[in-house]
Amino acid sequence: MKAMTSRDLVQKYFDFFKDKGHVVIPSAPLVPENDPSVLFTTAGMHPLVPYLLGEEHPSGRRLVDNQICLRTDDIDEVGDTSHHTFFEMLGNWSLGDYWKKEAIEWSYEFLTKELSLDPNKLWITCFEGDNDAPKDTESSEIWEKVGIPKERIVFLPKKDNWWGPAGLTGPCGPDSEMFYDTSGKSHGTKCRPGDKCGRFFEIWNDVFMQYNKTEEGKYIPLKNKNVDTGMGVDRTTAILQGFDDDYKVSDLWGKILSSTEETTKTNYQGDNKKALRIIADHVRAAVFVSSEGVYPSNKERGYILRRLIRRAVRYGKMLGTDEPFLTRIAAAVVNNYGKYYPLLSEKKDGIEEIIKDEEEKFSLTLDRGLKEIDKFEKLDGKRAFFLYESYGFPLELTEEIAKDRGQEIDQKVFEKEFSKHKELSRTASAGMFKGGLVDASKDVTKLHTTTHLLHASLRRVLGEHVAQKGSNITSERLRFDFSHAQKLTDAEIKKVEDLINEQIKKDLSVSFETKGLDEAIAEGALHFFAEKYGERVKVYTIGEPSTSSGPPFSREVCGGPHVTHTGEIGRVRIKKQEKIGSGLIRIYAVLD
Repeated sequence: MKAMTSRDLVQKYFDFFKDKGHVVIPSAPLVPENDPSVLFTTAGMHPLVPYLLGEEHPSGRRLVDNQICLRTDDIDEVGDTSHHTFFEMLGNWSLGDYWKKEAIEWSYEFLTKELSLDPNKLWITCFEGDNDAPKDTESSEIWEKVGIPKERIVFLPKKDNWWGPAGLTGPCGPDSEMFYDTSGKSHGTKCRPGDKCGRFFEIWNDVFMQYNKTEEGKYIPLKNKNVDTGMGVDRTTAILQGFDDDYKVSDLWGKILSSTEETTKTNYQGDNKKALRIIADHVRAAVFVSSEGVYPSNKERGYILRRLIRRAVRYGKMLGTDEPFLTRIAAAVVNNYGKYYPLLSEKKDGIEEIIKDEEEKFSLTLDRGLKEIDKFEKLDGKRAFFLYESYGFPLELTEEIAKDRGQEIDQKVFEKEFSKHKELSRTASAGMFKGGLVDASKDVTKLHTTTHLLHASLRRVLGEHVAQKGSNITSERLRFDFSHAQKLTDAEIKKVEDLINEQIKKDLSVSFETKGLDEAIAEGALHFFAEKYGERVKVYTIGEPSTSSGPPFSREVCGGPHVTHTGEIGRVRIKKQEKIGSGLIRIYAVLD
C-alpha cells in the first residue's frame, strides 16, 4: 500500500470535515494584515480572532483550513526530529456551533478510521484545573466514552493544557492534546505525555475556548463557545509513514534535504543531522517569509528573517561550507512547494535575491568577527557571547579558536549571558502582544475603521495607484503602509487628514454585506490581500451610495472590527510618515 503523503493528509482532512458541514477557507498570509499582537501568524486562530470574538464569518460557523505558520519562540529546539520554525497547521473550527462532544468524537474518528492509526497507541492529556478554571473532566469523560481507557488519559497543568489568550486579554480555554506512542519500547514506567521522554509525539490539539480573560485577570465564561484545533502536517505525515523523524518525509523534505546535502557536501547521518536539519528548516522558513515582501533588517519581522538566514549560514560554515549556498536550497523549497503556494513561484527571483544578499552580507560580518577575535588576548565565556550577539559568531567556532590558543571557554558563563539575552528577547516579544485586534477595544475598532478612510483618502489625493501593503494597529495608533514613489508633501498630508475628518464629521454609516469574492471585485471593492480571501467575503461600505451623491466614500473587502458610524471615531491626526523601501511609504495616525 502506498504511503500517505502530506497532500493526501491535507485532502483527506478537508474531505472529512466538509462531510461534517465545514467550509474550506484559504490560509491567511504569514504576515498578519491588521494584527500587531504577533510578528507572524503563529497559529490558525490569529486570522480568525474577530470571528472568535463574535464577528460573523462570511463562510459560516464551521470552518476547516490549512494555515501556514511561523514560530521562533523555541528556535533553539530546531535541529531535533520534530521542531520547525515554518509549518502547516490543519484546523477545524466551530464558531459558537458544536462543542466538546462533537470535536472529540470527530478527532477520534479521523485518527482511527480515516488515518487508520492504532487506537491502542493513542494517549490523551486534559487540563488538571486551577484557581482560574475547574478540572476538565467533561473532556476526559468523552474520551473514555469513545474508547480511550482512563490509564491513558493524563491531567496536566495550565502550562501544558491551556491555550491563550493570544494577547493580554481575549478568548482562551482548556485544551485536550492527542499523543501517539511511536515506539512501544520501555522508556521507564513513569514515562508519559508531557515528560519529553522521546516516546510520544503530539499530533493534534483540540482547544475549547470557553473563557474570556479580562484586563483584571479574571476568566469570564464566553457567551459563544468556540472550538479551535491544530494538527501539524509535518509531524502527522511522519507518523503515518512510520518515521520518528519529520525530515524523512520525502514529499516535504526530500528535495530540500538532498539539496542541503549536495551544497554542503555532507550526508544526513551522525553528527551532521542537526546542522542539516537547521539549514533546511531555516531556508524553508526564509523562503516563505521573504515571499511576502519582508526584507532582512535589525527589527521586527526583518530581524527574524535575518536571524533565520544567518543561522543557516553559520551551520553551513560549521560543516565546512565556504561558498554561498543558500539560494540553491531556496530553489528546492520553491520547487517543492510552488505548486501548492503559487506566490513562491511568482516571487522566486526576488526570494533568491533577498537570501543571496543577506548571505553575502553575513559572510563579511563573520570575517569582521574573526578580526575582532584577534584583538582579544584571552577568549572567555563573556567574550564568546559578545561575538555571538554582535557578529552571530558560533560558540563552537570560538571554542575551536580558543582551543588552538590553548585556552578554554567556560560554557556556563556563556549560557548565563545567553539566558539574560533570551529573557530580554522574550520580554520584547511580549510587548508585541499589547493591543491589536486581539482585545478588540473601542480605540482599536475606531482605528481599524480609520484605515479604510485613510486608504480611500490617499487614493483620492495621490491617485489610484495607491494600494495598501500592510497595517498595524494598537489602541494608541495606526500604522499604514502603501505604495507611492515618494513621501507626501505637507500640503498633501493636510488634504488627506482633512478628507478623513470630513467623513467623520458627516457621521457616515458603516455597513457590510456578505457576497462572493468575484461579485465584490466586480462591484469595485478594494481587495489588496486577495490571496487570503475565501469564496465568500465581507464587503464594508462607508457612506451609503445614492443617485445624487454617487458611489460610497469607501468599499473594501475586510474582516473587522468596525464602528457603525464614522462619527464614533472622533478626530484623526496624521502624526508622521516615513519611506520604508522602494515605492513604499508608511504613515502613522492617532486619535485626538
